[in-house]
Amino acid sequence: MGRIFCVMGKSASGKDSIFKELMHDKSLKLKNIVPYTTRPIRDGEQDGKDYIFCTEADVQRLESENKIIELREYNTVYGIWKYFTVDDGQIDLDKNSYILIGTLETYVKICRYFGNEKVIPIYIEVEDGERLMRAISREKQQKVPKYEEMCRRFLADSSDFSDENLKNAGIKRSFINADMQDTLKEITQLWREICDSTAKIMEV
Repeated sequence: MGRIFCVMGKSASGKDSIFKELMHDKSLKLKNIVPYTTRPIRDGEQDGKDYIFCTEADVQRLESENKIIELREYNTVYGIWKYFTVDDGQIDLDKNSYILIGTLETYVKICRYFGNEKVIPIYIEVEDGERLMRAISREKQQKVPKYEEMCRRFLADSSDFSDENLKNAGIKRSFINADMQDTLKEITQLWREICDSTAKIMEV
């Protein structure tokens, strides 16, 4: 039985880098679930790899076809941006295990769709001061830095990932990303323990 790794965390927590490292670890045999979004593409991103970039008309079409597993809307300073996961044939848990990156809301809705036992939460944490410095540094590298939107995301994360919301979602463990290599070791160890446990169940 395949599982879904759901990597999540506040902005600038390093979740994107951790996600990419886990994807590149061939020993984990994880396939990527590419999310969809209506926001503009950022410098360095690739359509179909980082996200599938689409229009509002695409969203309406997919909704009419009942293919949207979960969808989040963000009222940004540039308008409403949507991020969502689509049942588009990417996921076959009878054959593979997968990894995706999302929010706490993503995790809850993915669990509701596939079942809690098939979804593994990977919640990444970083001290807020360090996270803010990372966010500013990242935004500076954009051709047109969007500092106002960066601040909105930073503040919204405190509410979205509150202790109460984490508890309600059943998140009992976090991975402190002070050193990415140590964090990766901790995550891969968890994954191998899950795989070993699943293999023993299958043998019974």
